[in-house]
Amino acid sequence: VMGFIAPIILALLINQIGSTKVKGFVQTITYMPHFISTVVIVAMINIFLTPGTGLLGRFLGDTSLLGNPNMFTPIYWITEVWQHVGWNSIIYLAALSSVDTALYEAAKVDGARRFQLIRYVDFPTILPTCGILLILNMGSVLNVGFEKVFLMQNALNLSSSEVISTYTYKIGIVSNQFSYSTAIGLFNTLINFVFLVFANAISKRVSETSIF
Repeated sequence: VMGFIAPIILALLINQIGSTKVKGFVQTITYMPHFISTVVIVAMINIFLTPGTGLLGRFLGDTSLLGNPNMFTPIYWITEVWQHVGWNSIIYLAALSSVDTALYEAAKVDGARRFQLIRYVDFPTILPTCGILLILNMGSVLNVGFEKVFLMQNALNLSSSEVISTYTYKIGIVSNQFSYSTAIGLFNTLINFVFLVFANAISKRVSETSIF
């Protein structure tokens, strides 16, 4: 959910920056984490959260956040959103660039403030794009990922860090149960397809935006 909402909010905020140089700088800073290798990202997480010596771990004493099953999910999605929020906001910024400047001028003449410009000009402009991307994202709602989750797993957090992709890998490659792992992958694909069709039908009925 946050991986879908955060890029929209970031694009709306960046679009409000008046200075072209500042806007370019902010965009560059937010894009950069997307190009960092997953292995490097996980290494950074481990370094930052190392108990006693890490940037954040030093404030936690001997408590290991990566060893706490209850903290695995927050750590994963916070770092995932941080890494990809800038890159995923590009398509929304492209949609916002097509807004007629006359709309902003007319709204300002009528006394609209920044929040009202976002609400009544910017947001309606990117709403069709949001609908299409929501439908596409629903087609991969169960695909949390493999590399990052697998690298962050350890014996202490395994109860909450096991996802379909890592489970399929362990069943198919490690345990050599190829037929069972294939069935799991097929089930995953079918559920994602159902979500895709369902989201497309709702979007088509509510906003007349659909991909088929």
